This record gives sequence, C-alpha cells and structure tokens, in this order.
Amino acid sequence: MRVLGFGGGQISEAAGGFAVANSLRFDDGSSDYLNRTPSSDGNRQKFTISTWVKRGNITSYQYIFSALTSVGDKDALYFANDDTLWFIVNNNNAGKGNVRTAMILRDVSAWYHICVAIDTTQSTASNRVKIYINGIQQTSFSSAGDGLVYPAQNYNFEGFNTNRSHNIGKNVSSTNYLDGYLSEFVFIDGQQLDPTSFGEFDEDTGIWKPIDVSGLTFGTNGFYLDFENSGSLGADVSGNGNNFTVNNLTSIDQTTDTPTNNYCTLNPLVTATSFTDNQNYSEGNTIIIPNSTDNYGTTFSTLGVQGSGKWYWEAQIVWNGTSNNANFPRTIGFVTEDYAFNYSYLGQDGESWGIIFADAATDIWKLEHGGSSTDISGATSMANGDTIMLALDLDNGKFYAGRNGSWFTSGDPTSGATGTGAIATLTATDLSKFIIPAVTNATNTTYYKFNFGNPAFTISSGNSDGNGYGNFEYAVPSGYYALNTKNLAEFG
Repeated sequence: MRVLGFGGGQISEAAGGFAVANSLRFDDGSSDYLNRTPSSDGNRQKFTISTWVKRGNITSYQYIFSALTSVGDKDALYFANDDTLWFIVNNNNAGKGNVRTAMILRDVSAWYHICVAIDTTQSTASNRVKIYINGIQQTSFSSAGDGLVYPAQNYNFEGFNTNRSHNIGKNVSSTNYLDGYLSEFVFIDGQQLDPTSFGEFDEDTGIWKPIDVSGLTFGTNGFYLDFENSGSLGADVSGNGNNFTVNNLTSIDQTTDTPTNNYCTLNPLVTATSFTDNQNYSEGNTIIIPNSTDNYGTTFSTLGVQGSGKWYWEAQIVWNGTSNNANFPRTIGFVTEDYAFNYSYLGQDGESWGIIFADAATDIWKLEHGGSSTDISGATSMANGDTIMLALDLDNGKFYAGRNGSWFTSGDPTSGATGTGAIATLTATDLSKFIIPAVTNATNTTYYKFNFGNPAFTISSGNSDGNGYGNFEYAVPSGYYALNTKNLAEFG
C-alpha cells in the first residue's frame, strides 16, 4: 500500500486494537461548543486532560478546553495563531503559568493526541505541567510572549476543576472557537497520568493509537466524552454523569472520522500559487467557498492513492442560479502529484482531470483534461442541490462520473477493464503517480460540498461501502470504497 497524506507526510494505518467509533466536528463559523459548570471544586492541584484532535482551519486562536477563573480570566488549552499548542494558567496574570510548545501542529490530514498532565505539588517546576503529543513528552518550548512559566509549587488552579464555567471548543471568556474534530475527550480529577493511560504505540507500525479508557478512575469531576450518542453529544460515559450542554452542534456533527479510521477531507495547506487561493474552509474542511475576489482557486484533498483500489466520493452542488460560465460549478475531479498549480482550473494540463458544467448552445457537462474539453454525451442538466458522483478505478485506469444516481454515458463502474461508459482512461504513467481528489471553485455563491463519507449536510438515503464505511446519498458501486485509512490499508 502507498497512501499519501498531503498535510505533513505519509499516512499509515495502525493495525488492530481498540476502535474509536465517533468524533465531534466543530465549526468556528457556527459557534459550536460544549459547556459545563461543576457543582463543586475537584482537586485543584492534580488533574489530566486527554483528547484527540484533527484540525480544520489553522493559523488562528482556537480553544480546545478553557475554564473561567475568579478574576474573569481563564485557564486554557488552545492553539495559538502560529499553530503552537498553548497551556495558560489564569491568563498568566502575575506569572501564574505559561507553557507553549515549540512544536507546530498544522497537519490537517492527521489526528493528534494531546495529553496535559498537572501536579503542582511537584518540587521540580517542569514536572508540574507536562505536555505530551502523540505519546511524546514535549521538552522544547516557545519563548514567545511571556516565555516559559510554570505554576508555583502547590498552586491551586482558579479555573480548571473548580465550580466555574468550563468550555470545550470555545474560549470561555471570549469568542475564539475550535475548528476541526475532537474524539475521546477525557478529564481525570485527582491524578497526573501519563499518555500510556490513553494510548500506545502500535507494535507493527509504531503509530500512536488510542486504547480503551473506560476502566480509568475519573475522580469526582472527571468525565469521558465518546460522542457516540447523537441525541446527547455532551453525554459523559465515565459513570459520573458529568454531562456537557451542547451549543449549536447537532447530530450531523457526529462523524465517523476518528483516530482509528481517518477520513479524507480538503486541505488548506496545498493551494494554488499562480492564482489567488483566498478561500474559506468550513465544516471540518469538507466545504470550501471562495471569497468574492477569488478566481479559480484549486485545492487538493488530504489523502492520495497510487496504483490500486477503486474509490468513490460525492459532492453536492451549491449554485446561485445564474446561467453563465462565471457562475456555473467549476471543475471537480482529481490531479496527480505532479500538478503544477499554474493553471486556472483542473483539466488544463495533462496532470489533472475534471468535469465542468459549461454554457453553450446546449448547456452540458464536459470532461477537461490535457487542455482539451470534451462534451459528455447526454449530460445536459444541472441544478442547485444536485449530487455529483465520482468513481475512480485504479485497477483498470477508468474514471466515471454521474449525477443524482445516474452515471453519465450509461457508465458502469463495475465493468472492469471493459470500462463501459467511462469518461476517461488513465495511462500507465498516470497510474504510477499518486492521484488526489481536487476541485476548482470560482465564485463564493457557487461551490461544492464534499462528501468523502462524512458529510456536513443531511443525507436523505444513507449508503455505505462494502466495508460498512461512509454515509453517501447514492449506492456505492460494488467493489468501490470510501477514502479512509481502514479502506486504504486493505485495498490501496
């Protein structure tokens, strides 16, 4: 298997072990967060925070967990605008505490495990706040701002683990929201635990992966949010009943993109260079909307595949109703790893393929590739809310596309080498390269909402692939699979 993650490196699938069922998708533009106020103080000197995070938008202040202090400031764990991880104690007022990693966390294709272990009774200052990322203790810290400051020995926290307001996904004293996904959120009251209580290194791959935490001792104010109850997304399953109130999150925000099965999304780190790419990513990087000044911004997805497998994904059209090329949906398809980004849209070179709805004597869908445009026979309809279906057969080098449950040119993605109705055939050279789903958008009122199996919009029917993964509007062709690490490990 060769699977490429376009966020920071090659992605592999940890073998076997504990499987995480769900995560919760937070969108900063929707003001999503959870909140709870404990009925009494817990241990204000010893506690542990553990969660898995997959990032959406980056380079902005985004809060994972925060708690109001008595003076109206906060204790907080958050991403800074330089994508470092920051743990701050009472806003570091009077030097209460300020620990900021040198490590930058901006790989939107990956899940990070973050563990912050607190014990202010420790005589060694650096043992009072320990930060672990993917099982590794961080020992290199940023000197930015107030520099490295540990809490005083025997310090009693004034926010975390008190009977004051606690927020997940939001700055408790402002409006900085998290953008991305959280999974397996655990708070331990009364113990400073290391990350081996929450994860382990896979013996085959060396990847840090989750373990079952249900047997931990959580303490009075401790909680475990597994996000498995779509009707009660803030439910604490530790046995303590320390449930959180849900704000602006709904069942559609419960996803199966998890640390043990990582789904494809769009990728703000891989963007056009010769054309503006001032686009807005939302809903866990499943939706991309250009700014009004943007023209033909092209974006990759986070996962690429090479050499084998059959892959399926969908996208829903948002169209402003204006019938001309400037307002019709632009190209959606895929590129190879050699795509140069110096073209205005997909299909203008030999390293990209895309379908586009075009203004003509008879409006029609076209295939764009190699600088040529070819009408797709009979594909003359497009409307707001349509679902575009894309099927890529790397075993036979065939590309199929369709709309609202019907394949263009009576295509049959299960026809193998025959390629019945395929709209494009890839060469051996094409198939030797990594191939990555991609899209070009042109206007902020016409764009695509992507569905790689975890849509941020309502699906009326609900179809999964042969492995039971994904939530698609239309039936996944037999032998085709959603783009996630479980499927890639098996068929990629």
